Amino acid sequence: MKIAVHPVSESELKPLITDTSKLGFCRFFTDRMFTMDYNEEEGWTNPQIGPFRPFEVDPSSLVLHYAQEIFEGLKAFKGKDGVIRFFRPEMNAKRFNRSADRLCMPHFLENDFLESIYALVNLEKRWVPDSKGAALYIRPFMFATDKALGVRASSTYLYCVILSPVGPYYQEGFSPVSLFVSDELTRAAKGGLGEAKTGANYAASLLAGRIARKKGCAQVLWLDGAEHRYIEEVGAMNIFFVFNGNQLVTPQLNGSILAGVTRDSVLRLASMLGLRAEERKISIDEVIGGITTGSITEIFGTGTAASISPVGSLQFKENDYVVNNRNVGPVSQQMFDTLRGIQYGEIEDPFGWVVPLQEPQEKVLSL
Repeated sequence: MKIAVHPVSESELKPLITDTSKLGFCRFFTDRMFTMDYNEEEGWTNPQIGPFRPFEVDPSSLVLHYAQEIFEGLKAFKGKDGVIRFFRPEMNAKRFNRSADRLCMPHFLENDFLESIYALVNLEKRWVPDSKGAALYIRPFMFATDKALGVRASSTYLYCVILSPVGPYYQEGFSPVSLFVSDELTRAAKGGLGEAKTGANYAASLLAGRIARKKGCAQVLWLDGAEHRYIEEVGAMNIFFVFNGNQLVTPQLNGSILAGVTRDSVLRLASMLGLRAEERKISIDEVIGGITTGSITEIFGTGTAASISPVGSLQFKENDYVVNNRNVGPVSQQMFDTLRGIQYGEIEDPFGWVVPLQEPQEKVLSL
């Protein structure tokens, strides 16, 4: 893939945010973005990197009316050695195309997906934060661009990648959060969009998220759409339960749960860390019973944005169920330290997950 690069003058460059404590999550964006167009006759065309800018979107664009769009989220980490690393980016490329299938959108070649990210980050290296815990968040996305109001799949699309330097996802940082268990509202059901990374899933979570915040909780723990009985996931994370200090249990993928990259990584790390891991159905009654008896010793969430997020309490039916005295547990801490150590190049990567940033393999054309 030959990528055309449009210049950004020195006067157009944005000032860096040097105090990473002020970054928050995706509040600031870098100087450039990657775009590529699709039509049914030619396929994917016109790969280019240019200044970060607004889109011109026709009022009749299908994406505005029928939400035909998908996205991904991954990070670039800078270690103490100055090397910029990506964490399992090929999994994001594969999931992007699975989401495309569900939304009747064209595939984007996995190699082109990766090259679009590598080329853009190469040009935006100065934006990758130096401090541990901060990173450069990468958001590839695709949306329908046909100008029509009939309910159908588009025949044209735009693919784009934007970048944002970020600090910890939650304001609390690496400390336990409270989750609100919603047993009335539904995020997704089998056969729906739950396993696709598309904005409609997140729009469906907004009302419950508002309720959770009013109750003093950081996020929503979702139950299944059919019975409101079985645990599914958190709004921005998959969820893990630690039984008796050494057994991990996470809900099995069932078509309505997002197949998280961090979720898969924790499952694979478990045996290396001397833990047993199990994917199975787990009911809210079992969870509440486990917290009450003490057999559930820890709960934590996993996700690209949040990494590992320990859970200090569940709020369910107006009752507050406290986990591990609202402290970070040893398993959560060990998983957090191991994942972060691998991502920043500080400990051995036994799985070959980390991809160091290199110069783009294909020619980049400066205009």
